[in-house]
This record gives sequence, C-alpha cells and structure tokens, in this order.
Amino acid sequence: MEAIKRAAVIVTGASGSAYGLRAIQQLADGGAEVVAIFTPTGEAVARYEVGLALDGPDRAASLASFLDLSRTATVRVADDADLFDPVSSGSNAPDAVLVVPASMGFVASCAAGLASDLAERVVDVVLKERRPVVFVPRETPLNLIHLRNLTTLAEAGAAIVPAMPAYYTMPKTVDDMVDFVVGKALDVLGFPHRLFERWSGSEPALDG
Repeated sequence: MEAIKRAAVIVTGASGSAYGLRAIQQLADGGAEVVAIFTPTGEAVARYEVGLALDGPDRAASLASFLDLSRTATVRVADDADLFDPVSSGSNAPDAVLVVPASMGFVASCAAGLASDLAERVVDVVLKERRPVVFVPRETPLNLIHLRNLTTLAEAGAAIVPAMPAYYTMPKTVDDMVDFVVGKALDVLGFPHRLFERWSGSEPALDG
C-alpha cells in the first residue's frame, strides 16, 4: 500500500464526532494533506457533542485552532454543497477516504451509488479509482438494511471498521477509547500512529 499523502475525512451526522476530529488531527499532524468535509448534520452534531464551531470566513483556521494542530499541518474544510471542489474529480482524487463517524443514512446513499453532494461524490470517486475507503459506522443495533448496505460497500472495496473500542488496552478515559477506534481505522490505511499500545503477547491472545 502506498503512503497516504492526501486524505479526505468525512464527518456525518452519526453520534461520535470525536472520532472524526481525532482522525483529522492524526492525519494532519502526521504529515498528510487533509480535506475535511462535514455534512450539514455532521457539523451540527459536532457542535452539539464537542462544541466545534466552524464559524467565520476561515473555517479551516477554526478547525485547526480547535484541534490544536501543529503549524506544519495542512487541513482544508471543503463545502459539502460544492460539487466543483477539486476532490470531486477522479483526476484529483485523494489517496484515501475515511467516513468517521458514518451514519446509516450516509452509508445507504453511498451503497446506492448516489453522489448528490461532495461527501457522497468523494466516496464514489475514490471507490471507482480503487483507492482505500474506510467507513466507521456508529450505530447499534444494526437492522438488516444496515447490514446489507455495509456489505454492498465492502463488496465494492471499502473497509468497515465499526466503532468498537477494545478493553485489553485498559482504557482510563473516553479519549483512550476514541484513540483505539481511530487507530484501527488508520491501521487499515497503513498510516503510522501511536494512539494505542500494541498487543505484546504477554497475556492470553485476544482478537480485536
């Protein structure tokens, strides 16, 4: 797998906006150019859950300040309504896409091949270009429609990384659990991180 130099992170309206923000932070501070796309409901949920306010003329600066990104980090906030954004084209597609958190409505739209806004279009483009797409669904329980839509995306080449924190890492805070889930998503991309301690094998083997 080639190194991820440009990534898009899509934050939808599912609960768990902290996952998406941590992914943006890790990718940007890790040297990748990040395009952040918030669906309208995703932005509203992020404001409600963690107090993120992307107000003012420079939304990228607001996001960078909120995440306390390093000065060398490169992040851009794209307008979900702008289908003319550069990442909407296969000739300028990002190296990878993370949909985190992924709402079941957004999953359904992508499984149906819709491209009615920038977020849906980016997923469609990156799938057709055979590049990595990771969905982090944050819903429970899952009904049969959810499962079939996730299966459709997996068959199309996407990776499904449910927001299921492990406990063998002995998490002490909510941040620890967020880090584990985001770290597993980044592992799928082969993107280096130190979000959780790797299993050492000193205890009985655990799957997760």
